[in-house]
Amino acid sequence: MPISFTSRPSLIAYVPCGDPDLATTYDIVLGAIHAGASVIELGVPFSDPVADGPVIQRASQRALRQGTTLQQVIGLAKDIRRQSQAGLIIFSYLNPILRMGLANFAQAAQEAGLDGALITDLPVEEAGGYLQEMRQRNLATVFLAAPTSTGERLRQIAQASTGFVYAVSRAGVTGARQQLSAEARKLVSRIRKYTKLPVAVGFGISTPEQFAAVGEFADAAVVGSAIVEIIERNPGREAQSVAEFVKQLSAVSSPPSARKM
Repeated sequence: MPISFTSRPSLIAYVPCGDPDLATTYDIVLGAIHAGASVIELGVPFSDPVADGPVIQRASQRALRQGTTLQQVIGLAKDIRRQSQAGLIIFSYLNPILRMGLANFAQAAQEAGLDGALITDLPVEEAGGYLQEMRQRNLATVFLAAPTSTGERLRQIAQASTGFVYAVSRAGVTGARQQLSAEARKLVSRIRKYTKLPVAVGFGISTPEQFAAVGEFADAAVVGSAIVEIIERNPGREAQSVAEFVKQLSAVSSPPSARKM
């Protein structure tokens, strides 16, 4: 199933599944889609989220206390797919997927109507088996490119990626920042030397101004910690609050010019 970027910048929203519970996550995701999100990253909680800042770490802990599993997140994706054709990506660390088994994961993802996955701690150099299973089922494989990545590594990431390339705007962990990193524009320019895929910028984007700024040089912006913090701060009205925030961000996008991934 193709994914479309319907504006520039398109909004990719990271949603922590199971925080505060899966039923609320379902409402949050559909609310975000209706408010303008083009793609949803369905975050699988993990006990040792080393790439995540404190906001997402707390969300993972709350979701794990609810007993949220990878299988449940895939089931949630299936329920969401019945209601929407927006892009749906599993966002996970490698361990839960290895426990399920690469082939079992890819099969379940395909059957649920997912579009692909992003495994944060899977090095592209060690992704051969994963790529084989995903490509057999026409599922997108999204990899992270960092400002510290060498040209050769960017080439490998570009070759392994389908769907889009995720450009990490700065070194470090996730979390909202007051200013967009100057490294982001330079990294996107470097990535474009190796691929014609859309490039999404993430890590630290939390305001309409930052969102609009990304659109000047990238195809999409990933918003994560800001959404997770809204969920944390608005118990009982999580979906409504996230939708209001997404609508504010989406309002600065340029007119639709659909791009297939």
